[in-house]
Amino acid sequence: MQKRVGINKKIVTIVLLAGSISSCRFYFDTTTDALTIDETSRSLENGKNLAYNVCGSCHYDPKVNRFIGKPLNDLPKIGGKLYSANLTHSSAHGRPGQYSDAELFYLLKTGISKNGKFMPFMMRPMMADDDIKDIIAYLRSNDPAVAAYDTSVGKTHINFIGKTGIRFLTKPQPYHKGVTAPDKKDSISNGRYLVGVIACYHCHSKKVKGLDYLEPEKSKGYLQGGIKLKTPEGKKLRTPNLTPDQETGIGSFSIVDFTNAIKEGVDPSGGKLSPPMPKFKHLTESQVHAIYSYMKSLPPVHHKISK
Repeated sequence: MQKRVGINKKIVTIVLLAGSISSCRFYFDTTTDALTIDETSRSLENGKNLAYNVCGSCHYDPKVNRFIGKPLNDLPKIGGKLYSANLTHSSAHGRPGQYSDAELFYLLKTGISKNGKFMPFMMRPMMADDDIKDIIAYLRSNDPAVAAYDTSVGKTHINFIGKTGIRFLTKPQPYHKGVTAPDKKDSISNGRYLVGVIACYHCHSKKVKGLDYLEPEKSKGYLQGGIKLKTPEGKKLRTPNLTPDQETGIGSFSIVDFTNAIKEGVDPSGGKLSPPMPKFKHLTESQVHAIYSYMKSLPPVHHKISK
């Protein structure tokens, strides 16, 4: 009897290990799409705006005014090192030139790179097809911010621990095509869309594990704050509540307060917001108003964030 119990335990252990290894899969099928973007038909103005606001917080270095990438602090040191890619036309280090239009489109929708590697920080499955095409057209344009800049900020290396952690927290997204953007005249709907594609909820919800990339509002503790982050110096912090609660959220913020916070990194008391919160200087006035209107329309949630 004891022997049978021992054998059963070994079988359970093997099954659990197999399941664990399977769930840690980090490479997936790539696209077979033949998508080709006609750059002359795209809006480079829209693509530039979205590149700065969606991609810029990770890939843009204001010191050199280029999309050259930077070190990222999202991954604990025990899991490896993480750097965002150079998005310029550099033949040695630039990534967009190594991708076809279809591969870039697929990466931004699903988080799966051209070689099948899962890159979770990239995926925006609910972004409108036309907006992604405009971003790709901009990255292939002659704008100075994407002009060739031959530098590499570092080489990403995610070890087994890091990969296991990432796969525990998230997974590639379905390849959704045919997504359209809301009417920009509908301020609240447009604000909801911008919060999704800029990914405010990635940091300002309760748990990374509970994020819903297709329907952000279904994320656990959506915009209520509390996710743990690190500053570039390694200091740990928790993200603030962005619901319109008067005491613990942004309920008392005027549009001026909100604009200063999101574009200049300054809170209503005059204090500086801590990194990794970026300054979204390239948001237009209408975009800021849309995000503000949307956030003010949410149910206020009293969620006091501990330091």
